[in-house]
Amino acid sequence: MHLTHLEVSDFRSYPAAEVDLEPGVSVLLGRNGQGKTNLVEAAGYVATLSSHRVAQDAPLVRAGATGSAIVRATVLRDGRESLVELEIVPGRANRARLNRAPVGRQRDVLGTLRSVLFAPEDLALVKGDPGERRRLLDDLLVARQPRWSSVRADYDRAVRQRGALLKQAGHLWRAPTRRSGGPRLAPGESLEEARDGALATLAVFDEQLAQIGGALLYARLRLLRDLRPYLEQAYRTLSDSDTRAGATYRSSLDPGTDVTEAVAAGEVPTREELTTALLQSIEAVRTQEQERGVCLVGPHRDDLVLALGELPAKGYASHGESWSLALSLRLAGFDLLRHDLGTDPVLVLDDVFAELDSGRRERLAGLVADCEQVLVTAAVAEDVPARLLGPGSRVFDVTLGSVTARTSESTEASPEQEPAQP
Repeated sequence: MHLTHLEVSDFRSYPAAEVDLEPGVSVLLGRNGQGKTNLVEAAGYVATLSSHRVAQDAPLVRAGATGSAIVRATVLRDGRESLVELEIVPGRANRARLNRAPVGRQRDVLGTLRSVLFAPEDLALVKGDPGERRRLLDDLLVARQPRWSSVRADYDRAVRQRGALLKQAGHLWRAPTRRSGGPRLAPGESLEEARDGALATLAVFDEQLAQIGGALLYARLRLLRDLRPYLEQAYRTLSDSDTRAGATYRSSLDPGTDVTEAVAAGEVPTREELTTALLQSIEAVRTQEQERGVCLVGPHRDDLVLALGELPAKGYASHGESWSLALSLRLAGFDLLRHDLGTDPVLVLDDVFAELDSGRRERLAGLVADCEQVLVTAAVAEDVPARLLGPGSRVFDVTLGSVTARTSESTEASPEQEPAQP
C-alpha cells in the first residue's frame, strides 16, 4: 500500500499543490512554516478523517478561501488504484467520493489508505491527559478494522445524550435553594412521580451506554493485548536498553465488579461480562452522577497507563525516554497493522529526527528503512539519517505554495541547500 499522488486545494497554507509519490522514502525539506507538515497532515486526513494537530476541521480550510478545502489522494494497493476525494466544508457536513462516486457516509472511505503518523505532538501520549492515549487506542482500532469508527461515533453520541439527560433532570434530585425555589413539575405531577419518570428514561440510556461501551471496551482490551509485544520490542530496539516498556488499561469500572481485577491484570473478559460490569458500575455511582450531571463510568473515563520498568512513565520518564516511548507506541501500531493487513501502512515521520540524539536517529532509521513507503519532513537534510537519503529516496523542497522534486544530481551535490524560492 502506498500513495502515488496527493493533491490539495485551499488546504491550510496551500491555494493549490500536488506531489507525485513512489514507494520508498520521500523526504520533504523546508524551513519551519513553509508547509511541510500541512502536506503530511492532508495524507493523514485521508486515512483517518481527522487532523493530528487540531480537533476541529475549520482551521484546515485556508484563511481567506471563500469555499471549502479539497484533498485528493491516489492509493495503490495490491496493484489496484483507488482515488479518494474529500471536501472539507466549514459549518456543514463534509463530503467524500471514492473512485469519483459519492459515498453515503464520509467514513465509508476509511480503510482505503492506512497510515501511522508520528509528530512532535505525540509527546503528549506520555506526558499528556488520558484523552490523548484513548485517542491513540481508538484511532488504531479504526485503522485495524474501519467498522469501529461507527461504534466509536455511537458511543460518543450515547455519552452526550445521557449526559444531557442527567443535566436536565438534575434539579429533580438536588435540594431546592432559595434562588431556584425547587423543580418545575407538570400540572398534577408530584416530585416522586417526576423522579420515577426520569429514572425510567435514564435506565434506557444506561442500557445503551453499557451495550456500546462494553463493545468498545472489549475491542480496546483485545487491541492492547495484541499491541504489548510490539511495544516492548520497539522500545528495546529504539532505546538500546533492557528497560521494559509496559502498558496497562485503567478502567472506570467499580472495584466490586467481577471483571475489574481481570481488566487490570491485562485479561480480556467477554463483551457480555464487560456490559454487565458497566451496568453495575453505573448503578454504583448513580447518586454522584445525578448530583453532578455527568457520566462517571465508561470508556470515555478510562486511561492507558504507560510504564518503564516498574515506574509509571508519566512523571518519571526523562525527556529522551518519553520520546522513545511515544515513538515506540507508533511503531508498535505500525507493526501490528503490518501483521494484520499483510501489507505496510504508510509511515509518516513529521519533524521527528531533529528531536532525537544521533543514536536514536540511526536506530529509528534502521527500523523504518524497509517500510513500503515512508514520508519524512525535516527543516534541513542534516537532520535526516544518511541511509534515508540514499539511492532510491526522493527529496522535495517545500516553500510557501510550492513543492519541487529535486533531481538525483542536485540531491547528491547539495543536500543542505536552502529551498528554492517560488
